[in-house]
Order: sequence, then structure tokens, then C-alpha cells
Amino acid sequence: MKNWLKRSLNLVVCIAIASCLSLSILLGSVFGVAQPVQAKLTDDTYDGNIFALYGGNGSIVPPRISLAKSLEQGKAAMLVFYVDDSADCKRFSPILNLAQGFYGKTISLIAIPVDSLDLQKKSYAPTEEAYYYKGVVPQTVLISGDGKVGYDREGLFGFEELDSAIRDLLGLPDAPPELKFRKTDKAINEVNP
Repeated sequence: MKNWLKRSLNLVVCIAIASCLSLSILLGSVFGVAQPVQAKLTDDTYDGNIFALYGGNGSIVPPRISLAKSLEQGKAAMLVFYVDDSADCKRFSPILNLAQGFYGKTISLIAIPVDSLDLQKKSYAPTEEAYYYKGVVPQTVLISGDGKVGYDREGLFGFEELDSAIRDLLGLPDAPPELKFRKTDKAINEVNP
């Protein structure tokens, strides 16, 4: 085949592809097929990593340490069972961000996506995260360094309650009255509550 014929054929193919793409973009914008992506704090849709999006901190997942390793080191652990497509878990993520900021060096924060648990297994050891899961999200479990459960709570609650439970677990005095935490029961805005 002659060289000019090959070039002409390549040009026709490129024009056809460009025309198809332009037509699909035009039809999508005219008929509303292409809609903007919206992350919502108030619905049960998957928006991505809830800790990065709603908690402002993507470093919470994946966990840096397992429960077994934390207990082996004698370090207290906070297990948080969640799913990314739960409105309650989305609203709870900023509270975990606060907890990590205050207690990240003294307690192992282990956020566990429920989808990653092997729930078909018949039994679990107390060093396995699934041992503590009750089937509800969010669920927060505080475990002392010697393996005793000091707190187990399902659903949403404020940072003040979590702070008090962590202080009890670690044997710390109550927070002084002059220490004011940001109220976690009211959202700051739609994306970062």
C-alpha cells in the first residue's frame, strides 16, 4: 500500500474517533447523562475513604498495627468497625480523627472495614479483631494492654464520651473542666463535620 494511502486512512480513523468522542460529550451534556459527582455525609453511598474525606485524615487506614501485635506489646487498643458507605460511619470519622490526635501515641487506633473480616469462620481468638465484632457499625471497642475490654459501644456518640472512656482505660484523670473540646454533635459543614 502506498505511503499516502496509509496516512489518509490514519487521518480518517483519527477524525472518526474524535467525532465519536465529541458527539458523546455533547449528548451527555445536553441530555444530562453526565452528572457531577457529589459526596454526601447524610447518605449511605460509597464516596471513597471516609477518613480522608469526612475526617480530614487519611492516615487512619490502613491500620499501622494489628490487635495481636498491640496486645503483644502490652499497648491498649481501640478497635473501630466501620463501612465506607454508612452515613453513621461517615459522621463518626471526625471523632476518630480527634482521638488519634489526642491519644495516637498511647493507644493503637485500629480501624477495621467490616468487609475485610472473615465472618464465615466459626470462632476467633481474642487477639483477632473479628472476635469483638457484634454486627453493627460503627462499633468502638477499647481493650487494655492486658486484653480486657474496658468499653464497647455501638453507634454514634460524641468525643467527650470517647475521651472519658479512653481516660478510664488508661487510668488518666478526668479532663479538666477548662478543657473544651469542639462539639462533635454538630457539623461544621457538609464535607468535614
